[in-house]
Amino acid sequence: MSRDRTVEAMLDELVAAGELAGAVTLAWRAGRIVQSAAVGWRDIAGGLPMERDTLFRIASLSKPVTSVVALTLLEEGRFALDEPISRWAPEFADMRVLNDPEGPLDATRPANRPITFEDLLTHRAGLTYGDFHTGPLARAYAEALGGDIDSHASPGDWIAGLAALPLIDQPGAGFHYGCSTDLLGLLLARMDDAPLDEVMRRRLFRPLGMTDTGFDVPREQRPRRARMYGFDSSGRLAERTSGPGGSFMAERPESMTFQSGGQGLWSTADDYLAFARLFLGAGAVDGVRILKPETMALMTANRLSEAQRASARLLGMPLFAGHGFGLGVAVVLDPDNASAVRCKGAIGTVGWPGAFGGWWQADPIDQSAMVFLAHNALELEQLAEGIGLGVYAAITEFHAAVSAPASALDPHSPADAEGLTAPGRR
Repeated sequence: MSRDRTVEAMLDELVAAGELAGAVTLAWRAGRIVQSAAVGWRDIAGGLPMERDTLFRIASLSKPVTSVVALTLLEEGRFALDEPISRWAPEFADMRVLNDPEGPLDATRPANRPITFEDLLTHRAGLTYGDFHTGPLARAYAEALGGDIDSHASPGDWIAGLAALPLIDQPGAGFHYGCSTDLLGLLLARMDDAPLDEVMRRRLFRPLGMTDTGFDVPREQRPRRARMYGFDSSGRLAERTSGPGGSFMAERPESMTFQSGGQGLWSTADDYLAFARLFLGAGAVDGVRILKPETMALMTANRLSEAQRASARLLGMPLFAGHGFGLGVAVVLDPDNASAVRCKGAIGTVGWPGAFGGWWQADPIDQSAMVFLAHNALELEQLAEGIGLGVYAAITEFHAAVSAPASALDPHSPADAEGLTAPGRR
């Protein structure tokens, strides 16, 4: 059985079992695509199958994209990593820190130092997501910021609302996953005096041919979108018209100006593979340079201390047993203990997953990149009950199936022939 058919068979089984609606996968090694699959349904009720160019909400796969765009401005000297963000957002000039993240909002102490741009890029700003909390901070985040992806707050009001909330930790003290990248994206827009989507198109999407990536899907392309699926109270696959916790709306209003650099992008497997290949080419793809090699090396070097790696948690689970974290990406430090759900490969392999079942990684040592896209929206309570975890099993099996040396792949497979076309340029 060919490697492609092995991945397809695995995905077919999960689709048949109701673990996910479908998925699209791509793998690149040694200068060509070595695996491609589109399995299941982008619209179950409409009988529309997944296709290679299906559009997905990529959730936190947006974060590395925003981070790369930020580093293009870093190279231009628009900001420094150790520079306080208050230069561009004076709203953050006088921050306070909660004594207890679940305690009263008026029980605070002064921040020891300002938040820096490196704090935002490494999730050490003391910011969080409201959904991670049960105390008054959860409601305060929702009231101040609105939906995590689709918010009616203007960029200026969103920044002001976040700045008015207390931090959950001292700046620089520890890794706390949250809306740091959303704030970073809005600051980039301020620096370039343009909406974030325009900044991204000019600096990244157009040069790499990522024509299908953005915060909005043009009306004529909407039939290509994968519908969002989640799970009902009994654990059965069900279509969702809005995001968990109200994160996104059924249809984003054209008047909405907030753009989530942390979670809001739509993309395709080919577009994201073009992005992932930046990490194989030291900041360049097919002769198109986005970042200098030294900037890419800075981005992919671990920035966390041993204590910060050991204390980092997400939903109560350790995050960095075999990983560190650079400027917007997880980095493999210990291949034997690295979880494939984040990224797994040689030392220096990078990646970061998304909440809706999206995943990617790039291994510069064996020059491989992998992309897995799905729509699997889960509530935190469902995760705790083990509902919907099939997508993570699929990612792990996909990773294992395409991680063999290039010599093990069938050189005559159809996927190899497709690899003669550069990703993102159709």
